[in-house]
Amino acid sequence: MSEKVSIQQLIEQNKGKGSKGSIEKIIPTILLIIASISVLTTLGILYTLLTETITFFTRVSPLEFLTNTHWDAFSQHPKYGIAALIMGTFKVTIVATLFAVPVGLGAALYLSEYASERSRKIIKPILEILAGIPTIVYGFFALTFVTPMLRTIWPALDSFNAVSPGLVIGIMIVPLIASMSEDAMSAVPQAIREGALGLGSTKLETALKVVFPAALSGILASIVLAISRAIGETMIVALAAGSNPEFSLDFTNSLQTMTGFIVQVATGDATFGSDIYYSIYAVGFTLFVFTLIMNFISQWVTNKFREEY
Repeated sequence: MSEKVSIQQLIEQNKGKGSKGSIEKIIPTILLIIASISVLTTLGILYTLLTETITFFTRVSPLEFLTNTHWDAFSQHPKYGIAALIMGTFKVTIVATLFAVPVGLGAALYLSEYASERSRKIIKPILEILAGIPTIVYGFFALTFVTPMLRTIWPALDSFNAVSPGLVIGIMIVPLIASMSEDAMSAVPQAIREGALGLGSTKLETALKVVFPAALSGILASIVLAISRAIGETMIVALAAGSNPEFSLDFTNSLQTMTGFIVQVATGDATFGSDIYYSIYAVGFTLFVFTLIMNFISQWVTNKFREEY
């Protein structure tokens, strides 16, 4: 009988054979470098934002930046109260969320629980096409179609407002909520559905009271990520929301978001090295902090409500 050789011994014997051994040693290093690119890119962005933001705060008081409710960067006596831009961003985000969450979850429930395999193969790709449309196209759609249509129903609505871009951003983030939520619902074991149906639940009761809670972690994570996407949207609000930063709860008037102000300045309205130029980095850093907070919330929600089967 031949001597038995363990698998571990065979692996050790093959490690040093010719060029294969050298390749095996190089591959982990190459993969580490590739994995480090995203980390290094993030650190580079953060370094740029921090250094330029610090320069801005040597010229403008951080207290004024955080507490003042007036933003007028282009006046003779400029005011830099970020609260006005934050309020504009929140108004658009609220409208987008109120539209996208019920539509996205409704689409996810249908695809997961009611649609046939043929219908799912047709509807889901069409939904995901919405995510691939350039945001500049969405912006012109909001400005030239949605706003005039809303003004025929709501004459008090200004040409630039929070409702129109909010609705279009909502349309844009629907695929994100629908796709991620549908994936979370489809991951719920079929045995749980069959158990609920066997106990006398209707299909709707099974979907809402069994599948939905079981997939809550993925659903909430998709909503948080979609809100984060809405906060960072640029071209839609730059075209359809206006450029009038205002700290008010009026959704019918022109407004300006954080990203909208960055676009306005980046198009050449400020000279290099001026206070206005450095202000876009302070606004960008504020936006970065909001996005980071939303990502942390998404991770917390995922871990808090995760169900393992």
